[in-house]
Amino acid sequence: MRGGTAPGRLWVFDFDGTLSPIVPDRNAAGLHPASRGLLRDLSAQDGDRVAVLSSRALPDLVPRVPVPGVYLGGGSGVEWRFPGGHRAGMGNEAVRRAESARAALLPLLAECAKVPGVEIEDKYWSAAVHHRKVSPDGWGVLEPLLMRLRSNLNIHSTSGPCVEEYQVLREVNKAMGIQRLCRLLRFDPTRGGVLYAGDDENDGIAMRWVLARRGRAFAVGGRGWVPGARVVAGPSGLARAVRALAENGGTGCVLGWR
Repeated sequence: MRGGTAPGRLWVFDFDGTLSPIVPDRNAAGLHPASRGLLRDLSAQDGDRVAVLSSRALPDLVPRVPVPGVYLGGGSGVEWRFPGGHRAGMGNEAVRRAESARAALLPLLAECAKVPGVEIEDKYWSAAVHHRKVSPDGWGVLEPLLMRLRSNLNIHSTSGPCVEEYQVLREVNKAMGIQRLCRLLRFDPTRGGVLYAGDDENDGIAMRWVLARRGRAFAVGGRGWVPGARVVAGPSGLARAVRALAENGGTGCVLGWR
């Protein structure tokens, strides 16, 4: 890759299903080799910044992305870790509100956990209900519980492959996470220099926000559910497409992608 050909770009990537293949055991998820090389090379470009934005808690995400120079966002961007170790959270008031929301959320999640095949992933700022292993009979028990969770006006739900995720604060999503990072970096996203790549509904919110500001978006996994997003098949396909974009300087786009 050519360093410094198009300075001032911000490259943001989801982790699970985007930089890491979807795996049966989420605890075994790690960077695809092509993703590791992509992050390393992008972060070496003069003037550009590279970030990984995940709904995983920050302490869970950090060891999974051992690439120097990359900004890491946990809890959909509630917490950011800068290269060098500095961290930026949302403050005590957000924690207080999160604790109150979790108190209402956890009993229903405990009911979901009783359904055979369900796995609950508590990420503090959100909770995920993984239902890949649930039988048809079990789904008949689980679905009403998920409907009760979705109807809770104090939380926001998004879906992905065989998983539903519940944000404990309604305003928290990955578009908010990118906005926080832009403010922290004093980066102007309206100049079209932002790229976002992801694979689920929460990522779709971020993609739409980026596209509305003349940025670029990649939908990973072969589903073109976000108008204007380019579809790629998986982490290796994403790496090839992003490398081509970086090396060509974003030909055909405006401002930050010229």
